[in-house]
Amino acid sequence: MSSLIRRSIAEFLGTFWLVFGGCGAALISAAFPELGIGFLGVAFAFGLTLLTMCYAIGHISGCHINPAVTCGLVAGKRFPVKDLPAYIVAQVLGAIAAAGVLYVIVTGNPSFDAASSTFASNGYGAHSPGNYSLISCFVAEFVLTFFFLLVVMGATDKRVPSGIAPLGIGFVLTLIHLISIPITNTSVNPARSTGPAIFAGYWWPLQQLWLFWVAPILGAVAGGIVYRLLMEERES
Repeated sequence: MSSLIRRSIAEFLGTFWLVFGGCGAALISAAFPELGIGFLGVAFAFGLTLLTMCYAIGHISGCHINPAVTCGLVAGKRFPVKDLPAYIVAQVLGAIAAAGVLYVIVTGNPSFDAASSTFASNGYGAHSPGNYSLISCFVAEFVLTFFFLLVVMGATDKRVPSGIAPLGIGFVLTLIHLISIPITNTSVNPARSTGPAIFAGYWWPLQQLWLFWVAPILGAVAGGIVYRLLMEERES
């Protein structure tokens, strides 16, 4: 098995776990108020899925599990552009597969109405959890993904002690969700947005999906470039 295939499989599995764990918490546990997990619990679910996958596959594929992160690492000269398509395809397929498995599980509950479920999708305007405008949602996704990349690149810097990176990366994703669940339901990850949008009971998640590809990728690319410039200044 070639290195790229092996790494792509790891990215598929990692993205599956991210979407299954994070969106699963939103669709299943958060649907029961008596459990009391709310936004805080969903934020930690996303952070913990990323943290655990960093330890599980970080040494195999780098644990990007996010097309925006892969693009940002290419911009920051941490990842070869020739491997970009394979990673993105694996990540999107992993997200779709996870959303499909979640669909099978949640529709097994008679009280779950698939036709009226947003399926943990991301949205803006009238479909933002807090009714935030398109511009507000775009800026939030851009800025949060920008800082996400700064943390990812900083935490994985060769001068940072090994084993520490997953903690920083997992906690920053938790923080990002604590900030932005009310704004967009939090994407910062085009694959995470794509999987649930396909299984939502409405058309608007697919119609608005463009923002959750464009804003995170632009933010990540900017973050990768800025971190690289900071590193070049330090190295000089």
